[in-house]
Amino acid sequence: VYQRPQHLMSRFRKYHRVFIVEEPIYDAPSPYNVVHEDRQSGVSVVVPHLPQEAAGDVEAQRALLDLFIQSKDIKNFIAWYYSPLALAFSSHLEPAVTIYDCMDELSGFKFASPSLKYFEDLLFEKADIVFTGGYHLYEAKKNKHHNIHAFPSSIDKSHFERARLIEQQPEDQAMIPGPRIGFYGVIDERLDIALLADLAGIKPQYHFILIGPVVKIDPDTLPRRDNIHYLGQKSYKELPEYLGGWDMAMMPFARNEATEFISPTKTPEFLAAGKPVVSTAIHDVVKPYGELELVAIADTAPEFAEAIESSLQNKNDSGRLEKVDAFLGNISWNNTWQGMAQLIGLALEKKKLITDTKNKGTYV
Repeated sequence: VYQRPQHLMSRFRKYHRVFIVEEPIYDAPSPYNVVHEDRQSGVSVVVPHLPQEAAGDVEAQRALLDLFIQSKDIKNFIAWYYSPLALAFSSHLEPAVTIYDCMDELSGFKFASPSLKYFEDLLFEKADIVFTGGYHLYEAKKNKHHNIHAFPSSIDKSHFERARLIEQQPEDQAMIPGPRIGFYGVIDERLDIALLADLAGIKPQYHFILIGPVVKIDPDTLPRRDNIHYLGQKSYKELPEYLGGWDMAMMPFARNEATEFISPTKTPEFLAAGKPVVSTAIHDVVKPYGELELVAIADTAPEFAEAIESSLQNKNDSGRLEKVDAFLGNISWNNTWQGMAQLIGLALEKKKLITDTKNKGTYV
């Protein structure tokens, strides 16, 4: 799934070496690393392989990380964390700057590690900069760090605006009659499957399309109706082709611990594609999208169905698209990356000044 980390790291890669260290796979007779280049983002991905009996062995992970750093002659680097749990095997590193890009409240997710909050507290102590993936998350975390900044969901507008011009349908979607109401993303505990089932029952003449992998929930629990269609995972490159064939987009998120702080990247993507959008009352969707009437907000199945019907009737309103385009005008992953890069530069300069003072003018 091509999301925030891929957008940002692919841009840093233009100026620096970037290595993404993934979680280990326990399938090896002896420890080793596999390094490959991610085809979409271009960054190098490091996959540690460990013996099954080493599961949970922090020292084994640390040794593989050190071996990799030595093999690539990495001496002056930035440590960028997406999961606080990675601190368990990397806390000994001495990066020039440590960054925590806090995308979500991971402790609220299904099967979350009970040690997540402990390691996040440690990471807040170690980090020089903290970014948050949304404003609601920023409000929840802002008192935990002195240098924390909100960078909500952004967008590659030109990529998704292509959906406005696409006429030919992908084969697996072309056979589905309209009106088509679509969703793409990870299908997990954040999706309100009861709401989806009720919607499909209330509006049997509408067809609901879901694109994405099913994760952490039993696929057998997903609602099955003639007007609900699961098309599986598609590449980032393919998404505009599917979006182009939808009459509108939906975000039927559940209201639970896992969604309390989400800032869905798909919100501006759906809008850039020119589609009307209906969402449940997710905080970072209500503010600003709902308040600006760019996205319709509804929580119950009857309300959601009514909002869909109203949105379909007004989907060709040129004023709506003008309003969307004006709002999205200054939002881009390039701007997000540049803002982050400036803050990193300031942190590096600050650290150099401190080092210079300690070493009586010696530049390190």
